[in-house]
Amino acid sequence: MTSGKEFQVTFDCADPERVGRFWCAVLGYAAPPPSGFASWDEFNRSRPLERQGAGFACVDPAGVGPRLYFQRVPEGKVVKNRVHLDVRAGTGLVGAERLATLEAECARLVALGAVHQETLYADDYNESCIVMRDIEGNEFCLD
Repeated sequence: MTSGKEFQVTFDCADPERVGRFWCAVLGYAAPPPSGFASWDEFNRSRPLERQGAGFACVDPAGVGPRLYFQRVPEGKVVKNRVHLDVRAGTGLVGAERLATLEAECARLVALGAVHQETLYADDYNESCIVMRDIEGNEFCLD
C-alpha cells in the first residue's frame, strides 16, 4: 500500500504577506519565519530588492493541515477559481444550527476583510454553505 503525499496549497496574489496573514487568522495557522531568520522582515531584508515580499508561508500548528504558500504574481485575479478552499466551520451540524454557525463565522471573517458573496441554503440534497471571497477576491466556502 502506498502512502499519500504531503502537499501545500499555493495562492497567486499581489501581496503575499497580507493574504497569508488573513488566512492565518481564518484557519488559526502560524507563520514562522524561514529557517535561520528571526522574522519575516529579517528574511525579506536578506533578499534582493525585487524579491523582497515575493513569498510568505503559514502552517497548521498542529501539523495536520497542509502548508499554505503565497506567491506574488504580476497579474490580478480575472476569473473564478478552478480550485478553492472549503473552511469546515459547520462539520456535523445540520439545519438551523449549522446555518447559525456558518453565519457567525461569516461575520468574523467579514471583520477580517473577507466578502460575503452568497448564502446557499439547504435543499433536499445539500446542507447550507456560504460562498465568500478573501481579501484579494479568491473564492472560498464556509462549509
